[in-house]
Amino acid sequence: MFLYTVRRILIMLPTLLVISFATFMIIRLPQGDYLTNEITELQAQGESGAIAKAEFLRHEFGLDRPTAVQYAMWLGVWPGPQGLSGLLQGNLGWSFEFNRPVTAVVGGQIGLSLALNLAVVLFTWIVAFPIGVYSATRQYSLGDYGFTFLGYVGLATPNFLLALVMLFLFNRWFGLSIGGLMDPRYMDAALSYGKAVSIAEHMIIPVFIIGTSGTAAMIRRLRANLLDELQKQYVTTARAKGLPSLRLLIKYPVRMALNPFVADIGHMLPHIISGSVIVSSVLSLPTVGPVLLHALQSQDQYLAGSLLMFLAVLTVIGTLISDLLLAVLDPRIRLRAGAAR
Repeated sequence: MFLYTVRRILIMLPTLLVISFATFMIIRLPQGDYLTNEITELQAQGESGAIAKAEFLRHEFGLDRPTAVQYAMWLGVWPGPQGLSGLLQGNLGWSFEFNRPVTAVVGGQIGLSLALNLAVVLFTWIVAFPIGVYSATRQYSLGDYGFTFLGYVGLATPNFLLALVMLFLFNRWFGLSIGGLMDPRYMDAALSYGKAVSIAEHMIIPVFIIGTSGTAAMIRRLRANLLDELQKQYVTTARAKGLPSLRLLIKYPVRMALNPFVADIGHMLPHIISGSVIVSSVLSLPTVGPVLLHALQSQDQYLAGSLLMFLAVLTVIGTLISDLLLAVLDPRIRLRAGAAR
């Protein structure tokens, strides 16, 4: 297990390198960049002083150099300006639109996005697990039909529509605004107990809205997998030997049916960020989703590239965690190719 973990971590490094190259090339595919577009706009307005400044920044940050050199500078293997020492040195680059380092632009959003992600994953597991087990063990009961109906409603309702409905209802019934992830007085304050409590309180509604569709899908998958496990021969044999129903259920079928829960970790973490951009905009959530969308639209390449790499790191780490947990959860999964022979 230890050697497998080390080998997977070593594989992660070239994987992230390939992803970084693909990310940078895709961002560079559209014609021009942020400063080039700004220069064109300023030329139309006749702003000669601003044009000179933009041209200087374009040369300073190497945007007039070949794409390969720009990638090497962004990665940190080619000498670059002081504001762009490279990803390998922990510098995410410079945001031209905000005229600040990328870390200063998204530093707070990344932390809040991670907290929101983990909360949504926990919400999905805590809600989907008992409902899925109940529906599978009481197939075609009134409760099963009720949860099935709620699951279909959750799958069919877009998250942004649910967010708009919740905004209206809370404002109409209670006179409250549920937007944001903290009280306005804590926006620029350092992390404290009061700020943490405010974030936790404001996170309840966004977690419910973002996690609804994922929870509904997970309930259906767990129910289907558990029903399949309950029909297998080893369950019939265990029952014939007199194994108590609850112990049989937890020790074998539920354990095998949990594989989708664990396997989904790899794509759930980045999907929550990329799939909740509209919800974040509707609820005014200070997460990286809206920032990434705006950076792609404005071609702020270092800001967009750094955020895409953040999503890639989440995906790779999530996949590693899910693979390790699957190996622990299901003994049928072998970590070494030779173990299967």
